[in-house]
Amino acid sequence: MDYTYNEIAKMIDHSLLNPALTDKELEQGCRLGLEYECGSVCIMPYYLDRCAEILRGSAVKASTTIGFPHGGHTTAIKAAEARRALDDGAEELDMVVNISKVLSGDWEYVQRDIHAVIELTHARGQKVKVIFENCYLKDDQKIRLCEICGELGADWVKTSTGYGPGGATIEDLKLMRAYSPPRVQVKAAGGIRDLDRLLEVRALGVTRVGASRTAEILNECRRRLGK
Repeated sequence: MDYTYNEIAKMIDHSLLNPALTDKELEQGCRLGLEYECGSVCIMPYYLDRCAEILRGSAVKASTTIGFPHGGHTTAIKAAEARRALDDGAEELDMVVNISKVLSGDWEYVQRDIHAVIELTHARGQKVKVIFENCYLKDDQKIRLCEICGELGADWVKTSTGYGPGGATIEDLKLMRAYSPPRVQVKAAGGIRDLDRLLEVRALGVTRVGASRTAEILNECRRRLGK
């Protein structure tokens, strides 16, 4: 095996974004992320302060979404969401680009929108993942987004919300890794449901995945490692 349990666990952002999850299920999900020592728990914004409280003192990051899931919020609202999330204890933010503006070719607007969230998040010492929602985009649009995120110093580029009609594809991950500077990491979301798929995208240079089947993936990892 060319991996350790910790390396695989730290790749996973345990996703708790399904709108039908109850308070009890969100609490349990936070504790699961803690138990399995994930990279982060990515939770609905209203529950973030409780999530951060549960994770405090651990190596598991509290994270949430901005402009989710469609990206059509005004830039001012995205910035306000980011500010509130940081106040509530977020260490990583997953923001959705304005998909409509990407498709319209208004790159100046797209750049300003992403910059607003990155600037205030980095000023607070925290990190940003920029979600493209690739299922709606052409390759040249994905490439331009990679270039913009590189110029702005995004921490990750991310394939999808997990709530569009398509998720992470091998082709998209190869493209995003190829057109992003080395300092910008790549996150796969949507369709990472087992350890083999996680290992497949890891081999492409992906450093994070969004997953809801975290326990199944990491239990299988432990089994293979003889833990």
